[in-house]
Amino acid sequence: MAEEVRPSPQDSPGTHQRSGHAVYEHLHASDDFQEVRRGYRSFAIPATIAFLVWYLLYVVMSNWATEFMDTKVIGNVNVALIFGLLQFASTFLIAWLYARHMNRHVDPAARRLEQRYNEEVGR
Repeated sequence: MAEEVRPSPQDSPGTHQRSGHAVYEHLHASDDFQEVRRGYRSFAIPATIAFLVWYLLYVVMSNWATEFMDTKVIGNVNVALIFGLLQFASTFLIAWLYARHMNRHVDPAARRLEQRYNEEVGR
């Protein structure tokens, strides 16, 4: 069960109870926190851009390259169907790569942050 953190008297009424707490300020300033942010961003931003470009390519090709997308590959399976199925495959691939990246590069720093938090609040 989570321990309730009370706001300090200098916290403004609109501030989240925990956002101004000293332990969070201390952890936010740590190298581990910066490593977690950097590790997340180093994957999420490029992966998001790549996926959006890939998705928009599919949309653009479907609208303006209809002859190419209508090209039969095997039987009634055309290029458009393959592109559509690859959208699903790429989504699962990105999810798997994300989990692997986070486990290898971000989770160790996140565990250290959690341990430091628990030590500082006395758990």
